[in-house]
Amino acid sequence: MHTESNIPAYIKENHVTSRLGWLRATVLGANDGILSTSSLIIGVASAHATQASILLAGISSLVAGAMSMAAGEYVSVSSQADSEKADLNREKKELSNSWDAEVNELASIYLQRGLDDALAHEVALQLMKHDALGSHARDELGIFEATAARPVQAAFASAGAFSSGAILPVLAALMSPANIVSWTVSTVSLISLAVLGIVGARAGGASPWRPAMRILFWGIVAMIVTAGIGKMFGVQA
Repeated sequence: MHTESNIPAYIKENHVTSRLGWLRATVLGANDGILSTSSLIIGVASAHATQASILLAGISSLVAGAMSMAAGEYVSVSSQADSEKADLNREKKELSNSWDAEVNELASIYLQRGLDDALAHEVALQLMKHDALGSHARDELGIFEATAARPVQAAFASAGAFSSGAILPVLAALMSPANIVSWTVSTVSLISLAVLGIVGARAGGASPWRPAMRILFWGIVAMIVTAGIGKMFGVQA
């Protein structure tokens, strides 16, 4: 009998795909925090606002953005959790009312994956004796423990990722002289976006340059647009 401790280390492989869920959410949240907050700060600064108004805009963007990300993620993931719960409850009833049919249903899944009929039926039977609901959740419904919906955790993670990105342009605006806030925030934000793109690509096992260029391109576009709007509707200093 093999146990986890008997398995050689070289068999326990770590794949990049196992990181895609949290990696995408983290990169998206931080990128959104940097880009939306820096663009707002640049737009307000281009309108010749006071230093206090610029900082207020940046802090407001950080707080509102983090709360919005948390609320949106919570609602979205809660809907997923509700759907998963409904599917599991329905599966429990089916297991209680028609065990043999559920064995055949699971066996048919394994048959489609390449097992012969006898082996597919035996695997389904053994797995269901061990954990019937878990087997159907995993192989029929596609619900895994590692990817199960966790609304509160998702909300905090999303808000944290946004805030970690948004704080960078806010700090840049705080430490910059009023007359060059736009340039300081733009420089800090673009460098941060590039670093974020490179780190995200490296963590995902991809080449870093294309993601970094994509983030920089859209960052520059957003900052130019908001700066233009600020100048159009701003007051003369």
